[in-house]
Amino acid sequence: MSSISATGVRKARLNRSQLIVAATIGNALEFFDFTVYSFFAITIGKVFFPAMSGYGQLLAAVATFGVGFIMRPLGGVMIGAYADRAGRKAAMTLTIFMMALGCGMIGLAPTYAQAGLVAPMLIVAARLIQGFSAGGEVGASTTLLIESGTSTNRAFLGSWQFASQGLGVSIGAFVAWLLSVVLSSSALETWGWRIPFLLGILIAPIGMTIRRRLEEHAPVPATDKRAPAVIVLRDHWNFVLLGTLLTVGSTVAAYVVSFYIPTYAIRELKLSTSTALLAGLVSGLVTFVVAPVAGLLSDRTSRKTLVFWPRLLIVMAVYPAFVWLTRDPGVESLLVTVAGLSALLALQAAPALTMLPEMFPRPVRATGMSIVYSVGVAVFGGFAQVVAIWLIRMTGSKLAPAWYLIVCVLLSCFALPFIKDRTGQELDE
Repeated sequence: MSSISATGVRKARLNRSQLIVAATIGNALEFFDFTVYSFFAITIGKVFFPAMSGYGQLLAAVATFGVGFIMRPLGGVMIGAYADRAGRKAAMTLTIFMMALGCGMIGLAPTYAQAGLVAPMLIVAARLIQGFSAGGEVGASTTLLIESGTSTNRAFLGSWQFASQGLGVSIGAFVAWLLSVVLSSSALETWGWRIPFLLGILIAPIGMTIRRRLEEHAPVPATDKRAPAVIVLRDHWNFVLLGTLLTVGSTVAAYVVSFYIPTYAIRELKLSTSTALLAGLVSGLVTFVVAPVAGLLSDRTSRKTLVFWPRLLIVMAVYPAFVWLTRDPGVESLLVTVAGLSALLALQAAPALTMLPEMFPRPVRATGMSIVYSVGVAVFGGFAQVVAIWLIRMTGSKLAPAWYLIVCVLLSCFALPFIKDRTGQELDE
């Protein structure tokens, strides 16, 4: 009897592990791609926008990075509806294929010297494809994770979605760091920057194979013949507004801390590329470790509590952190700042991400989650780096990004009193 019980426990753990890997591998690939693009933004600017000034090249590169986020809401609506009608697994298989396609297009794109304006147009097209797929990826995979959990472990399972972001960031930073150490500057600008994007293509077949083997509950038959997006926007518009506002704090903090600060270290603090990439690696690893812990704490305490207090600490810490960076730029100040802010980011982001799908009923949960997350990320996250660079240019202050982050985090907290805390409750009562 005990051996059967032990076998059952091992199988349950194995199934949970398979679920986490299957649900998060696409998100990890997305953030791997985002990371290497951000860390090579200066190089990409030189390759695809050579006629511009150094400032213009960087701004054009990060704007191209941000343009993919324009497609996120459309991807959220269409892929989210597909996930609600055909199943989470089918939608997740589609999104990882599209992400790989975008990686391949960037990795194989001709340079401006080779193809003129066609070159940056291909990069923009690739980012649009990636943005469309990412708009549905997070909604479908996060919904699958929390629906597979119970009232006692739902946030822990959902936290792996944010942990996978940290994994993607850390792997992307490590690959970029390795290339910067092994290759010369000329080799990196000529062909070395392409390697991470081509590696992204190889991840896709693995992810698709894992996801095809995943078991999931059959989709709930639709009793309402309206499109899922129509149901969400008409019947649950208040949750859309609150969820989008809640997302603002997490997404701006994530893109400033994990993606912009390494670029900030190179351009504004004049630190080496290897040091900046090390900061990205530290940020990803801290996120990967802290997010599941935050999920466990959220299941045992309160979602709202774990969202509010770390956000308050971010507001209090980010300005002094930027002051320290500008007055004493170096490896120690950079790594301590990134590690501390990343830990606070993961503590609040993991429960916040779980709260989003908890707002919506099962028949439209993936669509609701996709719309909320993709709109919040598209409007505030995708162009966070553009805003930060522009603010520094307009104000002449290297502290401007800190104020932008403070305003966004404070604004986001206004949603908390109006969102029901579902800690310890059944998801579908």
